[in-house]
Amino acid sequence: MGPGGIATIIAAASLFVIAVSVAYAVFRVSKLVDEAKVSLKAFTDDTTPLINESTRTLELINSPLESFAKITKSVEEVTSKVTGATSDFMDKNGPAVKVAGALLSAAQMSKGRKKKKTE
Repeated sequence: MGPGGIATIIAAASLFVIAVSVAYAVFRVSKLVDEAKVSLKAFTDDTTPLINESTRTLELINSPLESFAKITKSVEEVTSKVTGATSDFMDKNGPAVKVAGALLSAAQMSKGRKKKKTE
C-alpha cells in the first residue's frame, strides 16, 4: 500500500467521522423538534379553554352594553322630540307662555306672602 492508499483511508475515515457528526446533529435536532412539538401541544391545550372562557366573558359583558346602547339611543330620540316640541310650542305660543309664566310667578308670590303672615 502506497502513500495514495493511506491518503484514501484517511479521507474515508474523516468522511465517516463527518457523516457520524452530521447524523448526531440531525438526531439531536429531531429530538429538539419533538420536544418543541410536545410543549406547543401542551401550551395549546392549556390556552384554548382560557381563550374560550375569555370570549364567553366578553360576550356576556357586551350583551348588556348593547341594550344600554339601545336605551341611550331611545333616550336621545325622546330628548330630541321633546326639544323639538318645546321649541315649536314656544315659537307658536310665545305670548301665551309669557302670560302663563307671569301667572305662575304671581301665584308663587302670593303663597310666599301668606306664609310670612302666618309666621
